[in-house]
Amino acid sequence: MPDYFLIKHKEQVILKRKENQQFFKRLKKVKPKVLDKLIHPLHEEVFACTDCLKCANCCTTTGPLFTDKDISRISKHLRIKPSEFTEKYLRIDEDRDYVLQSVPCTFLGADNYCSIYQVRPKACREFPHTDRIKQHQLLKLTEKNIEVCPAVFEIVEKLKKEF
Repeated sequence: MPDYFLIKHKEQVILKRKENQQFFKRLKKVKPKVLDKLIHPLHEEVFACTDCLKCANCCTTTGPLFTDKDISRISKHLRIKPSEFTEKYLRIDEDRDYVLQSVPCTFLGADNYCSIYQVRPKACREFPHTDRIKQHQLLKLTEKNIEVCPAVFEIVEKLKKEF
């Protein structure tokens, strides 16, 4: 079931790519506070009936950035030194950020549960970022997350109807 669901999502993303690019250009002209007031209720509405465990596409296709605080917290939880955690699980990317050595995420179980959920990275806790303030600053990220997260795709589709 999830595979079919994600295949349909990818198809929809491709079909709507140009339309979404145009829509995001228009969104840049919307006042920041207005955008927040529009998108936050849509985030709540969509996530009220979204079960991320049935999808986990974010965990299987992308990896979060790890801050020093994340590394410290997770390594403490795993009872290993931060340097050992970094060496075992992370690499430095082209932007000089710590990221996972590979995806899917090492901490994702076959049941889509995260083995470090209680101490997961900040980027994972905040994903897909559609409930954060100052959405106008996150438009590029939201546009990118349409491809990863079916819920973001749905939020954007609902947002289009508001315009």
